[in-house]
Amino acid sequence: MPRPPDPAKRRDLLDQVRQYVIRNGLADLSLRPLARALGTSDRMLLYYFGTKERLVADALALDENRPLLRAPDLLDTLGRPEDPAGVRRFMEQVWRLFNTPDRRALLPLSLEVMAASLLHPDRYGPLMHDMITGWTRLLTSVFRDLGMAEARAHTEATLLVDSAFGLVLAPLADGDWNRAETAFQSLLDRLEPGWQTT
Repeated sequence: MPRPPDPAKRRDLLDQVRQYVIRNGLADLSLRPLARALGTSDRMLLYYFGTKERLVADALALDENRPLLRAPDLLDTLGRPEDPAGVRRFMEQVWRLFNTPDRRALLPLSLEVMAASLLHPDRYGPLMHDMITGWTRLLTSVFRDLGMAEARAHTEATLLVDSAFGLVLAPLADGDWNRAETAFQSLLDRLEPGWQTT
Protein backbone atom coordinates (compact mmCIF):
# COMPACT_ATOMS: atom_id res chain seq x y z
CA MET A 1 0.00 0.00 0.00
CA PRO A 2 1.55 3.36 -1.04
CA ARG A 3 2.55 5.79 1.68
CA PRO A 4 0.32 8.94 1.80
CA PRO A 5 2.00 12.26 0.96
CA ASP A 6 3.62 14.04 3.90
CA PRO A 7 1.60 17.26 4.58
CA ALA A 8 4.61 19.11 5.98
CA LYS A 9 6.73 18.22 2.93
CA ARG A 10 3.88 19.27 0.63
CA ARG A 11 3.59 22.63 2.36
CA ASP A 12 7.35 23.18 2.18
CA LEU A 13 7.32 22.41 -1.55
CA LEU A 14 4.44 24.85 -2.07
CA ASP A 15 6.34 27.62 -0.28
CA GLN A 16 9.36 27.00 -2.49
CA VAL A 17 7.28 26.83 -5.67
CA ARG A 18 5.57 30.09 -4.81
CA GLN A 19 8.91 31.87 -4.41
CA TYR A 20 10.16 30.30 -7.65
CA VAL A 21 7.21 31.45 -9.75
CA ILE A 22 7.32 34.93 -8.22
CA ARG A 23 10.95 35.19 -9.38
CA ASN A 24 10.57 33.46 -12.74
CA GLY A 25 6.93 33.77 -13.83
CA LEU A 26 4.77 31.16 -15.52
CA ALA A 27 5.53 31.62 -19.20
CA ASP A 28 8.45 29.18 -19.38
CA LEU A 29 7.65 27.13 -16.31
CA SER A 30 8.69 23.52 -16.76
CA LEU A 31 8.61 20.81 -14.11
CA ARG A 32 12.16 19.53 -14.58
CA PRO A 33 13.96 22.88 -14.12
CA LEU A 34 11.57 23.70 -11.28
CA ALA A 35 12.29 20.37 -9.58
CA ARG A 36 16.05 20.88 -9.98
CA ALA A 37 15.81 24.34 -8.41
CA LEU A 38 13.87 22.85 -5.50
CA GLY A 39 16.29 19.95 -5.04
CA THR A 40 13.72 17.31 -5.92
CA SER A 41 12.43 15.50 -9.01
CA ASP A 42 9.58 16.15 -11.41
CA ARG A 43 8.16 12.74 -10.44
CA MET A 44 8.05 13.80 -6.80
CA LEU A 45 6.22 17.03 -7.70
CA LEU A 46 3.65 15.03 -9.68
CA TYR A 47 3.31 12.61 -6.76
CA TYR A 48 2.39 15.47 -4.43
CA PHE A 49 0.32 17.60 -6.80
CA GLY A 50 -0.81 15.57 -9.81
CA THR A 51 -0.29 18.29 -12.44
CA LYS A 52 1.88 21.36 -12.97
CA GLU A 53 -1.23 23.57 -13.06
CA ARG A 54 -2.49 22.20 -9.76
CA LEU A 55 0.93 22.78 -8.23
CA VAL A 56 0.95 26.42 -9.35
CA ALA A 57 -2.66 27.04 -8.27
CA ASP A 58 -2.02 25.58 -4.81
CA ALA A 59 1.21 27.53 -4.41
CA LEU A 60 -0.45 30.82 -5.28
CA ALA A 61 -3.37 30.08 -2.95
CA LEU A 62 -0.92 30.04 -0.02
CA ASP A 63 -0.61 33.80 -0.06
CA GLU A 64 -3.32 35.13 2.23
CA ASN A 65 -2.42 38.70 1.27
CA ARG A 66 -2.39 38.13 -2.47
CA PRO A 67 -3.10 41.16 -4.66
CA LEU A 68 -6.14 39.48 -6.20
CA LEU A 69 -8.08 40.73 -3.24
CA ARG A 70 -11.55 39.23 -2.98
CA ALA A 71 -14.27 41.83 -2.83
CA PRO A 72 -16.50 40.13 -0.20
CA ASP A 73 -13.52 39.63 2.13
CA LEU A 74 -12.62 43.30 1.95
CA LEU A 75 -16.20 44.38 2.47
CA ASP A 76 -16.24 42.35 5.69
CA THR A 77 -12.92 43.86 6.75
CA LEU A 78 -13.46 47.49 5.80
CA GLY A 79 -17.21 47.78 6.33
CA ARG A 80 -20.03 48.54 3.91
CA PRO A 81 -20.08 52.12 2.58
CA GLU A 82 -23.29 53.95 3.45
CA ASP A 83 -22.93 57.14 1.38
CA PRO A 84 -20.89 58.47 -1.57
CA ALA A 85 -18.11 59.68 0.75
CA GLY A 86 -18.01 56.19 2.26
CA VAL A 87 -17.66 54.64 -1.20
CA ARG A 88 -14.71 56.92 -1.85
CA ARG A 89 -13.06 56.05 1.46
CA PHE A 90 -13.62 52.34 0.79
CA MET A 91 -12.00 52.57 -2.66
CA GLU A 92 -9.07 54.58 -1.28
CA GLN A 93 -8.47 51.88 1.32
CA VAL A 94 -8.63 49.18 -1.35
CA TRP A 95 -6.21 51.17 -3.51
CA ARG A 96 -3.75 51.38 -0.61
CA LEU A 97 -4.02 47.62 -0.03
CA PHE A 98 -3.20 46.95 -3.68
CA ASN A 99 -0.28 49.33 -3.60
CA THR A 100 1.95 48.06 -0.82
CA PRO A 101 5.48 47.09 -1.96
CA ASP A 102 4.80 43.39 -1.30
CA ARG A 103 1.67 43.36 -3.43
CA ARG A 104 3.31 45.36 -6.17
CA ALA A 105 5.99 42.67 -6.37
CA LEU A 106 3.29 40.02 -6.83
CA LEU A 107 1.24 41.90 -9.42
CA PRO A 108 3.17 40.74 -12.52
CA LEU A 109 2.71 37.10 -11.56
CA SER A 110 -0.93 37.65 -10.64
CA LEU A 111 -1.61 39.24 -14.00
CA GLU A 112 0.17 36.40 -15.76
CA VAL A 113 -2.05 33.92 -13.91
CA MET A 114 -5.17 35.92 -14.80
CA ALA A 115 -4.17 35.99 -18.46
CA ALA A 116 -3.51 32.25 -18.35
CA SER A 117 -6.96 31.77 -16.83
CA LEU A 118 -8.51 33.46 -19.88
CA LEU A 119 -6.59 31.26 -22.29
CA HIS A 120 -6.79 28.05 -20.24
CA PRO A 121 -9.77 28.21 -17.86
CA ASP A 122 -9.66 24.43 -17.51
CA ARG A 123 -6.18 24.71 -15.97
CA TYR A 124 -6.25 27.86 -13.87
CA GLY A 125 -9.94 28.60 -13.53
CA PRO A 126 -11.67 31.79 -14.62
CA LEU A 127 -9.62 34.03 -12.30
CA MET A 128 -9.85 37.22 -14.35
CA HIS A 129 -13.58 36.85 -14.90
CA ASP A 130 -14.20 36.04 -11.25
CA MET A 131 -12.18 38.97 -9.97
CA ILE A 132 -13.75 41.57 -12.25
CA THR A 133 -17.30 40.30 -11.87
CA GLY A 134 -16.85 39.90 -8.11
CA TRP A 135 -15.83 43.52 -7.68
CA THR A 136 -18.49 44.76 -10.10
CA ARG A 137 -21.25 42.82 -8.31
CA LEU A 138 -20.14 44.08 -4.93
CA LEU A 139 -20.03 47.73 -5.95
CA THR A 140 -23.31 47.39 -7.86
CA SER A 141 -24.93 46.27 -4.62
CA VAL A 142 -23.30 49.17 -2.74
CA PHE A 143 -24.62 51.69 -5.26
CA ARG A 144 -28.06 50.06 -5.17
CA ASP A 145 -28.06 50.53 -1.41
CA LEU A 146 -27.41 54.23 -2.00
CA GLY A 147 -30.71 54.37 -3.90
CA MET A 148 -29.56 53.91 -7.50
CA ALA A 149 -31.59 51.92 -10.00
CA GLU A 150 -30.02 48.59 -10.98
CA ALA A 151 -28.85 49.69 -14.44
CA ARG A 152 -27.24 52.88 -13.16
CA ALA A 153 -25.66 51.07 -10.19
CA HIS A 154 -24.13 48.51 -12.55
CA THR A 155 -22.80 51.22 -14.88
CA GLU A 156 -21.20 53.16 -12.02
CA ALA A 157 -19.66 49.97 -10.62
CA THR A 158 -18.31 48.94 -14.03
CA LEU A 159 -16.78 52.38 -14.63
CA LEU A 160 -15.11 52.39 -11.22
CA VAL A 161 -13.82 48.81 -11.30
CA ASP A 162 -12.54 48.83 -14.88
CA SER A 163 -10.86 52.23 -14.50
CA ALA A 164 -9.21 51.34 -11.19
CA PHE A 165 -8.00 48.02 -12.60
CA GLY A 166 -6.40 49.82 -15.54
CA LEU A 167 -4.68 52.24 -13.18
CA VAL A 168 -3.19 49.32 -11.26
CA LEU A 169 -1.84 47.81 -14.49
CA ALA A 170 -0.26 50.92 -16.00
CA PRO A 171 2.60 51.39 -13.49
CA LEU A 172 3.83 47.88 -14.20
CA ALA A 173 5.08 49.25 -17.52
CA ASP A 174 6.93 52.31 -16.22
CA GLY A 175 6.94 52.07 -12.41
CA ASP A 176 5.26 55.44 -11.97
CA TRP A 177 2.99 54.70 -9.02
CA ASN A 178 2.75 58.39 -8.09
CA ARG A 179 1.16 59.15 -11.45
CA ALA A 180 -1.27 56.28 -10.93
CA GLU A 181 -2.16 57.57 -7.47
CA THR A 182 -2.82 61.07 -8.81
CA ALA A 183 -4.96 59.65 -11.62
CA PHE A 184 -6.90 57.47 -9.19
CA GLN A 185 -7.71 60.44 -6.97
CA SER A 186 -8.76 62.41 -10.05
CA LEU A 187 -11.00 59.52 -11.09
CA LEU A 188 -12.73 59.58 -7.70
CA ASP A 189 -13.06 63.39 -7.87
CA ARG A 190 -14.94 63.05 -11.16
CA LEU A 191 -17.09 60.06 -10.24
CA GLU A 192 -18.11 60.88 -6.68
CA PRO A 193 -20.54 63.72 -7.55
CA GLY A 194 -22.41 61.26 -9.81
CA TRP A 195 -23.01 58.93 -6.86
CA GLN A 196 -25.46 61.34 -5.30
CA THR A 197 -28.98 60.00 -5.75
CA THR A 198 -31.06 62.98 -4.57
